[in-house]
Formats: sequence, C-alpha cells, structure tokens
Amino acid sequence: MFYLFFESRNSKEDPVVIWLTGGPGCSSELALFYENGPFTIANNMSLLWNDYGWDKASNLIYVDQPTGTGFSYSSDKRDLRQNETGVSNDLYDFLQAFFKEHPQYVNNDFYITGESYAGHYIPAFASRVNNGNKAKKGIHINLKGFAIGNGLTNPRIQYDAYADYALQMKIIDESDHKSISAMFPACNKTIDLCSLKGGNECITAFTACTSIFNNIIDIAGDINYYDIRKKCEEGGLCYNFSNLEKFLNQKSVRDALGVGSIDFVSCSPSVYEAMEGDWMKNLDVGIPTLLKDGIKMLIYAGEYDLICNWLGNSRWVHALEWSGKEEFSKAANVSFNVEGAEAGLMKSYGPVIFIKVHNAGHMVPMDQPKAALEMLKRWTQDKLVGEVAAAEGMVVEI
Repeated sequence: MFYLFFESRNSKEDPVVIWLTGGPGCSSELALFYENGPFTIANNMSLLWNDYGWDKASNLIYVDQPTGTGFSYSSDKRDLRQNETGVSNDLYDFLQAFFKEHPQYVNNDFYITGESYAGHYIPAFASRVNNGNKAKKGIHINLKGFAIGNGLTNPRIQYDAYADYALQMKIIDESDHKSISAMFPACNKTIDLCSLKGGNECITAFTACTSIFNNIIDIAGDINYYDIRKKCEEGGLCYNFSNLEKFLNQKSVRDALGVGSIDFVSCSPSVYEAMEGDWMKNLDVGIPTLLKDGIKMLIYAGEYDLICNWLGNSRWVHALEWSGKEEFSKAANVSFNVEGAEAGLMKSYGPVIFIKVHNAGHMVPMDQPKAALEMLKRWTQDKLVGEVAAAEGMVVEI
C-alpha cells in the first residue's frame, strides 16, 4: 500500500493522524493537495505551502486504499477488496508495518480521520484497531478517536434524508419531495434484505437507493452535488482536479516517490465497482462499543453538501444506540467559533461531538481550511468539549 507521511511542523510529540479519502476508490492525494496536506499544486506544477495543513497539529499519514486506489496496487485480483473486513484488515496490517518502521511514534496519540465513503472505512478500521489492542496482538496502537467529515455511515437513515434536505435547500419543490419520498419504502426494504442476506441483495439495494439521489440530480440539473452553491464542472468529481494527475504522472515525481511507471488515477472505477455490494451496509453498528471503550467520535459536515449532507449525518448520530443517546439528544447546540467568528454549530455529550460547518460543502478542509485545522487541534486536545460545556444553555437552532 502506498502512503505519504509528514512529520508535524509543530512537534513530533503531536498526535499521529491518518487520513482516508472515500470514493470508494479515490486517492488520499486528493485531500493532501486540495484539502489539508502540507502543500498545494500551482499551475506551473510547483508545490506551495498550505498555511492550514493538518501537519501543523499532527504527524500526518495519507494512504491510498483500498488496494487498487492511487499508487496502491497488486497483481493479484483477489486483493481487490469488496467489503469492510478486507479493507480494515489491510489498514490494520499497514499500521502495524508503519509503527514497526517508525517506533518513535508508537506512544503518540493516534486518530483516524477522513471523509465521504470513509464513513464506511473509518468505523470498521477503528473497530479493527480496538479489537487488535484488546487481543494484545501486534503493536499496541494508542487509538484515541476517529473523525468523519461528510460521511456515508448509515445509508438507511441518510438516504431517507435526501428529499428533506433537497426541499429545505430549495433544490426540489413539494411535489418533487412527495414523489421522491414514495421511493423510500422500496429502498429501505432492499437495505433490510442486504443486511439479512448480503450478496446480490446488496447490489439490488445499491441500485434501488441510488436512484433516489439520481432522481434529485435529474431535477437539479448541473448542480454540484458536493456543493450546491456551485455548478458541476465536467468530470465525475464536479471539480477540476486535473493538476493532481498532471503532477503525479510526471516521470520525475514518480521516480522520486519510487512508484516507477505506474499511472496515477485520482479515482479507480474498478475499486468503486468492487465495493458496490458494501455501499448500503450500516457501519454505525460497531461505534457503541468504541464509545464504551473510551474512544471519542467527531462527526462534522459542511452545510452545502448534498451527497453526504449534514441533515442525514445529524440524524444517524442522534439515532445511534449508545449509553449517552438521550443526553446527547437533549444537549444544547452552541457556536463553534474561530477567531471570534461563528464557523459552525456544534453539540456534544461525553465522547460524541457533531459539528455543522458553515459555508462549506463536501470537502470542509478545502472550503474552510482555517476552521478545519482549528477543529482538529481543539478536538485532539479535548478543548471542543470544554467549549460546549462553557456555552451550555445557549441553544441555537441547527
């Protein structure tokens, strides 16, 4: 598996943070160069420092996964993963190898972060690490928490939220909402069968449920479903990320990275297709055990993202069956402030924090880099919970 590691610009004692990009099948180099890495790519293919790179507060790992993504490859087709068991085992093995190679970071706090389809990867990976620690096998990994940005974690709840969010944001009208909502029972039935039987039932669920989202996009036209304030540019990601492939496919860069003649592709169609049967599975099921074991969770979402919108994310977090469910639901919504200005709204109870980020779409660290870096700093330093407690009683509509 291919990875890039950047020591903290602040202190080697800072936490080790791993970032996973979603897709499924999209390279973490997308985040590295367009969101929260140390560098951005200039049009002349030179690198510029990012003043808000997460390496300012952490020792930062980007890994291309599952196998077949970015520069990670295998000549054995059996290594093309189709479920979270395979994905999380590979990532756990990667971490064991990483800490064996870099033992000076073994005692640092460790956090798992990522966005989008990483809403599937992250809970499975966190559970795998936690279970490995409890079994006392391999190197103990000092897992403290996991963060998911605009993720897909509980599809049944999140797909049900599509029509409500689209109506709320005036993407569709009342009649559209009624007709789209009529598609939910069929979607939910297939998700239940996927959960019960697996296999082809999960492919059926993928087809039935993604038709809900596609219906909304057909109505919305050329809207950027990652940021509804914008138009969707040509290409599957609705953004122009062409400089990434230009930069990483330069022979000098490939040679420097040691990847030889491998062509870099931002997002792998083969990995995407292989994971279609995983798409509609609920990955929040392992989270209550993680919370019980003292591992904290941050869920954040930019308010202008449609595809993994804040409303669906808020609903699954509120529905999560854990010991603090009732208290979290009753908790006040307070301002998340950055340099005296409100950058979002948050609520917290115990190890759980939810933040709705203002003026951001799907890629929060790209749209609000300063706020995203502050969020990471204050979360890993346990300051966000204190801020929520200090503002208790200041109820804000969210």
